[in-house]
Amino acid sequence: MDAVTLKAKLAALPPEITEDFRVRGHRAISWLRRAEQEDDADARFIFLWISFNAAYAWEFGHEQSERDLLRRFFERILLLDTDKRLHALLFKNFTGCVRTLIDNPYLFDPFWRALRDHDSSGRWEEQFQAAKRTATAAVMSGETVTVAGIVVDRLYVLRNQLVHGGATHGSKVNRQQVKDSVALLGQLVPLVIDLMLSSDGSGFGNIAYPVVGTV
Repeated sequence: MDAVTLKAKLAALPPEITEDFRVRGHRAISWLRRAEQEDDADARFIFLWISFNAAYAWEFGHEQSERDLLRRFFERILLLDTDKRLHALLFKNFTGCVRTLIDNPYLFDPFWRALRDHDSSGRWEEQFQAAKRTATAAVMSGETVTVAGIVVDRLYVLRNQLVHGGATHGSKVNRQQVKDSVALLGQLVPLVIDLMLSSDGSGFGNIAYPVVGTV
């Protein structure tokens, strides 16, 4: 599933689909297409994340966190995923890039908080091992939302590192985590967009930045 195919599917949506939903799909597909043209791993990850963000982001109150928003989004996607395609994607890759991301302490936010706070208590390590056990248990019991949430948490840390200048472009340090993340997002993002476009467009909320003006 690529951007060209998804764009044709977007154009074929019935007239009753809201403009907000069409704009959401158009934006997500535009950034996916840009990611497909990119050979640089860092840039490809960023473009894929923007596409992903365009798909899930909507107006929400300050009391809601980004993680809450993502979890709600995946719950909605799973309701649409009657063929369990997202489940198959995550669980098929669990012994590969998914497990690698979950096992990587440099993609675990408490590790960095402990480093910044000079916290030598070892609490982050306990949390890290607990998160890994949770992921393994979720795989064993088929809890796709839980696995997706843990994986996206890891991807979000990398997103912050790259977008906020916390990593050197093209650095030789921790390259594998970028490669694994790009490999996973490159499959996840077009699948999510395809599932969205297969729906009636409801339940995704209003986009935070609607189209205004003509210039």
